[in-house]
Amino acid sequence: MSVKRAVKRSLPKKTQLNHRKKGNRVYDDDIASDSDEEFINDKSVEEDSDFEETAQEKKLRLTKQYLDELKELQGDEEGDAVGDKLQEDILENAGRLRKQIADRCVQPTSDDLCVLRGHKLPITCLVLTSDGKTLFTASKDCCIIKYGVEQGKKLNKIVGGHSRDSGKHHTGHILALAISTDSKFLVSGGADKLIHVWKVESCEHIHRFQGHRDIVTGLAFRMNSHQLFSSSYDKCVKVWDLNSMGYVETLYGHQDQVQACDSLTRERCATAGGRDGTLRIWKIVEESQLVFNGHHGSIDCIKLINEEYFVSGSDDGSVCIWSVMKKKPIATVKNAHPGVDSTNPWITSVTALVNSDLIATGSSNGVVKVWKCGAKFLSVQCLFEIPIVGFVNSLQFSPTGDKLFIGVGQEHRLGRWWRIKDGHNSVVIAKLFDAASNDQS
Repeated sequence: MSVKRAVKRSLPKKTQLNHRKKGNRVYDDDIASDSDEEFINDKSVEEDSDFEETAQEKKLRLTKQYLDELKELQGDEEGDAVGDKLQEDILENAGRLRKQIADRCVQPTSDDLCVLRGHKLPITCLVLTSDGKTLFTASKDCCIIKYGVEQGKKLNKIVGGHSRDSGKHHTGHILALAISTDSKFLVSGGADKLIHVWKVESCEHIHRFQGHRDIVTGLAFRMNSHQLFSSSYDKCVKVWDLNSMGYVETLYGHQDQVQACDSLTRERCATAGGRDGTLRIWKIVEESQLVFNGHHGSIDCIKLINEEYFVSGSDDGSVCIWSVMKKKPIATVKNAHPGVDSTNPWITSVTALVNSDLIATGSSNGVVKVWKCGAKFLSVQCLFEIPIVGFVNSLQFSPTGDKLFIGVGQEHRLGRWWRIKDGHNSVVIAKLFDAASNDQS
């Protein structure tokens, strides 16, 4: 879809009231994007810009691609692999497929922990490629580091800082990372209010988006697409299209700083609204939103478990499980990470293994907890704790759930309320079970 078509897209009523139209243009407070000559001169991009794909042609192309993948699967496996794959995809897209992973997990010993270092300042976020072989981390030092998971070594580094050119590098703390499902694009955003696009393979700069008025706190790709969502302290959520490298629209509704966002297969975005006390599911096609209430503090993190359920954490110390069909949480763990003197350390990060019963939470007291969700997600049971010294600023499971990646810093990712001197700015990789046992599922 070209930039022009994306901008002309119809917007929700609330959004329309906040735009000033003139002719065929929509003015949205200096929405802009910059691209390098390298990207402009890319032959493949030029060809994409010249050819405008219709919706029917796109569906046909994606169907052919999907059938080719099924043929490869059938050639590699015995039995009715195609039928099994189709059934699994149907259930997964409907949010009904639930893999039983939690019971396999065991508390890791010191020998099951691997530590990766490289950042000088606290790690704020991390993200894995869809095959789980490559890890990207970002920090308050304005740098992004690429690691090979199997080698446990640094492969590349994108250096930023105040002395760098803001057109191709971050000049402020990097607070959010996201990778497209096809591992083509890596995006980063942070305190400089910018979103940068990089090539995953080479770490070369491709593009820059600007338009947020404040800190960019969250980034999320819609799975199997190049549609990108971004959240910010400016109380807005923006939608971008990386096929055309263009801005699409702005979503209004939050009354306070938006702390995080997430997305899965459907054209939806889930956001945590900080001190406005709400979580929201934005239905892009329907031009509507679902609003959820339940926490009693700032809601700082959110993660979709599947298309029907999601988990959130707050500075009131609670972890909540939600259903998109109910406005209140269906399961709540108060004081989920109990501290000394009956304090409630706030929940700084949450993650979930998509379409499974496995979730993990991190807190300001350095503890990581791994949880099992009960039947219909109506209960949550703590399996074990992983002691970590420092702030747990980011969490992500490997695609099979056998590893948990923990981003640790001496400070909270969004501020400097206090500092844990004994903490290390590092990534801890915790092995939860033998990946070979995953074949038994």
